[in-house]
Amino acid sequence: MPAALISRDDAIARIAEVFREQGFEGASLSAITEASGLGKGSLYNHFPGGKEEMAEAVLSHVDAWFAREVYQPLRDAADTRTAIGDMFRAVDGYFRSGRRICLVGAFALDATRDRFAAAVQDYFAQWVEALAGCLKRGGAKQPRALAEAVVAGIQGALVLSRALDEPAVFTRQLRDLQARLISALA
Repeated sequence: MPAALISRDDAIARIAEVFREQGFEGASLSAITEASGLGKGSLYNHFPGGKEEMAEAVLSHVDAWFAREVYQPLRDAADTRTAIGDMFRAVDGYFRSGRRICLVGAFALDATRDRFAAAVQDYFAQWVEALAGCLKRGGAKQPRALAEAVVAGIQGALVLSRALDEPAVFTRQLRDLQARLISALA
């Protein structure tokens, strides 16, 4: 797609993949321009703050998706079981059945975490809070501890799946974690 036709949102999605593959520090401007389809001038027109502003935009984009597809449905759900199933389907789709790393999780694990601490903390806190609230409404005992274990389990499954180069690990873990949540409901 010609650079003139690439929207800021399209550029953000493409830049996110560069950060996923190369990390924040490893993502060169040339890799970002190539992936985004934007020249350096256009890139800085969209992101005058440079790579840091690009990362902030990417984190905001990820947050908006999770707020819309995961957190809000968990908060608004009338049927806890359905909401939990929907969360796992959304997560499986977003992480491409274990073939896509968690960008926020990757940022949390290196020096980038300090630079974007608020966004990293907010992502995980909102997910745990939304899931714990849903579990509490469903009558689960110790909903916060359970929510923390499940979010940690999803993140760990992503790492293990990637480390073993076996996406089926992620799929199995999601299935097991979902079953654990459903059995914890009253």
